[in-house]
Amino acid sequence: MRLDPQAARGATNAVPSIPRDADGPVFREPWEAQAFAMALGLHARVVFTWNEWAAALADEIKRAQAGGDPDTGETYYRHWLATLERLIAAKGVTTPDTLHRYRDAWDHAADRTPHGSPIELRPEDFEN
Repeated sequence: MRLDPQAARGATNAVPSIPRDADGPVFREPWEAQAFAMALGLHARVVFTWNEWAAALADEIKRAQAGGDPDTGETYYRHWLATLERLIAAKGVTTPDTLHRYRDAWDHAADRTPHGSPIELRPEDFEN
């Protein structure tokens, strides 16, 4: 996955907590880069400002810490994803129910997919 360097630079300047090195943001797993890219895309579509994002992310991290998150940095992008879900629901882009429906469908699809194979959603993944 290639990130727009200018957009990534803008995000890392606006949200100083983003894990990075001299070349830009760093990710431990592909899904982290995908969550980062989703935030860049939503910001580009003016769903939220970076100031809104930074405040929402800080609130999410504080909630997690209050709930026992040790804040070792390993859960940073889990907070990022939770912030994405919370913001897009608050902005009316989708609903929490739709987010849960798709998360459950992806979990179902992942359960039947052999390791190393692409995960493909099927209609039956959306059945309860």
